[in-house]
Amino acid sequence: MSYIKEPTNIEEKSFEIIQSIIEQEYPEYRFTDPLHEKIIKRAIHTSADFDWLDILKFSEGVTDHIIQALNNGATLYTDTNMVLSGMNKTRLDKLGCQYKCYVADSITRDIAQEKGITRSMAAVEQAATESGDKIFIFGNAPTALFRLLELYQEGKLQTCAVVGVPVGFVGAQESKDALMQSDLPYIAAKGRKGGSNIAAAIMNAILYNM
Repeated sequence: MSYIKEPTNIEEKSFEIIQSIIEQEYPEYRFTDPLHEKIIKRAIHTSADFDWLDILKFSEGVTDHIIQALNNGATLYTDTNMVLSGMNKTRLDKLGCQYKCYVADSITRDIAQEKGITRSMAAVEQAATESGDKIFIFGNAPTALFRLLELYQEGKLQTCAVVGVPVGFVGAQESKDALMQSDLPYIAAKGRKGGSNIAAAIMNAILYNM
């Protein structure tokens, strides 16, 4: 049985196939920006889902905000350890960035129990108390995204950008709609689709193309 074994060749072939399918099945589609193209194609590569051509949305200048924050050594906060695990830490380390997921932290647990809120919400509250440039990357928890927006509106949280792609049926679509209606720099997914793999893929696409 003959098949490609070398990882780099597998990835290169995958992106060639993605481009070919776009040309054949979406001939009128045009990417608005070269980096947007890289991000959307990596989301497709991660999920084998071409809906990302239409549902991944970018606020104006968001990638510039993210790149500037990364170059400034921002701290990245994720809503799950799965998102954290999927991001390229070698590149983040070279940039001097920190990366954290507080969802299982003991302080987060105490905040959640005291206030009767989800740990994802409590993790955002904990992150809000820390100084420095922040990027939030959410792939699973709509409550985290809702809480981030509440804290921002209350003037209790600042962030350079939000990657908001929670997946699911309860609050996922609504939380992303709220993000897209805010004045925060965002990359967000319309509808129910998303997930940890997509959130990590978005950040990796930016890191690989800086």
